[in-house]
Amino acid sequence: MHMRIARNVLWLVLERGLQVLLGIASIALIARAVGPVGFAEFQYAQSLVLIASAVALICCDEEVIPRLVANPAPAAQHKLLTHVFGLRIIAAVAGYLLLVVVVATTEEDKAIVLAAMIFGIPMLLGEPFSAVRAWLQARTDSRPAVVFGMIGLAFRMVSVSVLYLAGSDSAPVFAWAFAAESLLGAVLLTRYYHQRAPRVAVGIDWLLAKRLLRDGAVFWASMLLMLCAKRVDQLLLRPHISLFELGGYAASMQILDNFMMLATIVASSVAPLMIYAQPTLALVRRNVLYVAAGMAAMGMAGGAVIAYCAPWVIDLIYGNHYEAAADLLRLSAMGAGLVFADAALSLLAIYLRKPTWLVEKWILVLVTMIVVDLVLIPHYGARGAVYGYIAGYAVAVIAGLGFFIRSRAAVALARAA
Repeated sequence: MHMRIARNVLWLVLERGLQVLLGIASIALIARAVGPVGFAEFQYAQSLVLIASAVALICCDEEVIPRLVANPAPAAQHKLLTHVFGLRIIAAVAGYLLLVVVVATTEEDKAIVLAAMIFGIPMLLGEPFSAVRAWLQARTDSRPAVVFGMIGLAFRMVSVSVLYLAGSDSAPVFAWAFAAESLLGAVLLTRYYHQRAPRVAVGIDWLLAKRLLRDGAVFWASMLLMLCAKRVDQLLLRPHISLFELGGYAASMQILDNFMMLATIVASSVAPLMIYAQPTLALVRRNVLYVAAGMAAMGMAGGAVIAYCAPWVIDLIYGNHYEAAADLLRLSAMGAGLVFADAALSLLAIYLRKPTWLVEKWILVLVTMIVVDLVLIPHYGARGAVYGYIAGYAVAVIAGLGFFIRSRAAVALARAA
């Protein structure tokens, strides 16, 4: 069993690693092809879609996977997955229509409008068909989904390379590579599940649908707030700086985002053994502190290396039109330790099944970022957004330490019992 879990984690880590490497490579080609202004349009459209996609995160995996594990009967799992898919596709369509209405009525840049509509296609396909991924994860067999993900990444990389070599310089054109990747992934996942799913008819169970919506509401709220916090900076920057400057800011944050993915990978890799498998809450709390300290040190060390190498990194990836991004990358990398520590501290709330704590945290983070951005962006431009980013994650770490203190009550209760 332990070997099966280890193999499953290794496959997930492999997929994340390839996502980072091929993601950086494809983004580098796009940034060089479209230039800072076109890259700003590209990234701003992605930010709009990312926020809108939070609508489709209803019935999240944190709610679905435990239900699948609890009832391994194929017919019961098929019924559950059918309802999850139905709810997610309805939410995804609603999110896409909301996105189209908002960008069409508020955005004057036609390239951003078109790119956002194209980027919305992965939103329509991603969450609904990832129900199959949840099914595979519940079976502790993520290998097929990882292989399909690798195929999609390779397809996107080839598509972007062909467009780059063909001399394309349009952000919406490159957006089609991401849309095609999501379509390919949806087809592969559907085919795999269809070959193994039980051939039984599934009727609508309104009670099950209502229960899924109700039980997943808190996780959904947490994800919505988190995605808003990750992209609110670009929305607040847009009225105050030029697209050229926004392109430099987006370039620096793209590199940082890829580095921050390492925090999620490390946290999800160490959690099963160091956190979830511990017999007592006291040991869990102790290990959370160890993991948080280690990950904070890892983040600070990596951030220091990125900050020192910022000019070379920017030039290597994006070329010589993004010089201003180096200073922004150097400044933002200084907050890397906070992001890594936050990922570790959040494991305690997940272990205790306290999604409301995560909602509280992301409300504080989002409000902090918005307030700091509104105050500092008019005076400092893109640097003000970086300050807001660092302030937000400082609040996230403080909230995580607050979780740790609040969990002492549970330890005292367990000892009394």
